[in-house]
Amino acid sequence: MSPTTLPAPPEQGHVTFLGAGPGDPGLLTLRAVEALANADVLVAEHDVLDVVRTHARQGVSEVHTDADTTASSTPGMGTPQLTVVDGASTTAGVPANRDAAHLVMEAARGGKRVVRAVSGDPGLDAYAAEEMLACASAGVPFEVVPGVAAAVGVPAYAGVPLRDAQGTDVRFVDARTASDRCWTEVGASDGTVVVSTTLDSVAAAAGELVSAGRKPDTSLTVTVAGTTTRQRTWTATLGTIAQTLKQAKVLPSPEGGRPVIAVVGERSAAAQRDRLAWFESKPLFGWKVLVPRTKEQAASLSDQLRSYGAVPHEVPTIAVEPPRTPQQMERAVKGLVTGRYEWIAFTSVNAVKAVREKFEEYGLDARAFAGIKVAAVGEQTANALIAFGVKPDLVPSGEQSAAGLLEDWPPYDPVFDPIDRVFLPRADIATETLVAGLIELGWEVDDVTAYRTVRASPPPAETREAIKGGGFDAVLFTSSSTVRNLVGIAGKPHNVTVIACIGPATAKTAEEHGLRVDVMAPEPSVHKLAEALADFGARRRLAALEAGDPVTRPSERRPGARRRRSTT
Repeated sequence: MSPTTLPAPPEQGHVTFLGAGPGDPGLLTLRAVEALANADVLVAEHDVLDVVRTHARQGVSEVHTDADTTASSTPGMGTPQLTVVDGASTTAGVPANRDAAHLVMEAARGGKRVVRAVSGDPGLDAYAAEEMLACASAGVPFEVVPGVAAAVGVPAYAGVPLRDAQGTDVRFVDARTASDRCWTEVGASDGTVVVSTTLDSVAAAAGELVSAGRKPDTSLTVTVAGTTTRQRTWTATLGTIAQTLKQAKVLPSPEGGRPVIAVVGERSAAAQRDRLAWFESKPLFGWKVLVPRTKEQAASLSDQLRSYGAVPHEVPTIAVEPPRTPQQMERAVKGLVTGRYEWIAFTSVNAVKAVREKFEEYGLDARAFAGIKVAAVGEQTANALIAFGVKPDLVPSGEQSAAGLLEDWPPYDPVFDPIDRVFLPRADIATETLVAGLIELGWEVDDVTAYRTVRASPPPAETREAIKGGGFDAVLFTSSSTVRNLVGIAGKPHNVTVIACIGPATAKTAEEHGLRVDVMAPEPSVHKLAEALADFGARRRLAALEAGDPVTRPSERRPGARRRRSTT
């Protein structure tokens, strides 16, 4: 009789309680990013998901347990599954936090690596503390990754220091759970008080502090949506905050009010905030900027716009597709391997991508470029080549364009150049400038269509309405085709929208479509274009401050007001 084989014990799971910070994804710690990249299961409320989900592993499936819909995608072969659970939903009438705790434990018992992400810091989250105790009781190993607490991070972004050189005493109060004794203690103190409350209840919290002994003229700052580009801060006193919010037309919320951080104390007075409000004084703070490019091209531009405080909205106007007949591209790539070319010239990131995809199709890699000189039309194209493992031999020293590339391109010399042929993979609608210039320099050119550019599908109706109705503060046009295609698929931007163009040709196309050009890049570079828009925003802000007017965005126009012509 053979011995009985006992089943293997289930693999031990693990839970990481992770602080996602107060809202800015850039405040995630390196340890948090590492934990998210290794997660099998991610449990978080909806607003926290928006902060952390981009750091989850690529190519894995996502399952959203929303009340009405479930969206999923099939993971790649052998790829661990990531389950994203929206803790704001409910299951069978179970409260959201209880549902999340159940899901955390079930996944951990199943051997999964679970990340339980909470807003701010886990140590200040009561539900996270309960879930940690549940893990400890069940013998499930866990760790805690601290995050930036809202009570500390939001005042920092609002330009409100909590302490000074005299070592001001700082007290933290959650107005939603504070007892009468708590209010009495902080009211008796003359230090700084940081109050976590809601926009609807901030006036009541101010009243509690006055009743507890604080003077009505004590300085107060109130910040909503802290650390995000929706952040807004009001400065008042304990006695005037209700009137200040009323004048600002802050209406009561049917959901009970948005969370806010209020800072009370003489040493956190408005005089300091006027000089220290670094975040809300960014040149494009809160501007909704339309970026009409392909998603791959828009990424670095959108990151730059965010650094200026803008909220980029990417709308693809061009879709990239393979050539209708691939034989020409296939022959050219084979010619690279057999030594047909002396040079290969890349005029766009899409050209690099097209060649790279063809290489992968044939099982080739960057080593196939050995012995071939490589040219790139500009910095972005060069970076795409470097990511492929290829360092370009030639990048324009001046203007990053076909003309700039020709300025530095050497003429063909039969003594030094054993081969006189150049491989030029490019779009089907590219201009002939580079081809004509290379032929004039004595080179033979294989001008090959590597990809086709076609007009993208129209954006959602909401986006189209915002474009035509003045919902965007600015739009960046990076080529004449982006002007034509955006107008074609979405309509003409409203006349209050700031129009920024990458160069004279693009500006001319915009004007031909009835648009007034406000900003033009000093040189044909998307990054210089973003810089030019930021300079425009900074001058606009300064002019408003010098005139004693409130700083507003272009979309915040008065009804019936007309936009005056702007100049760069």
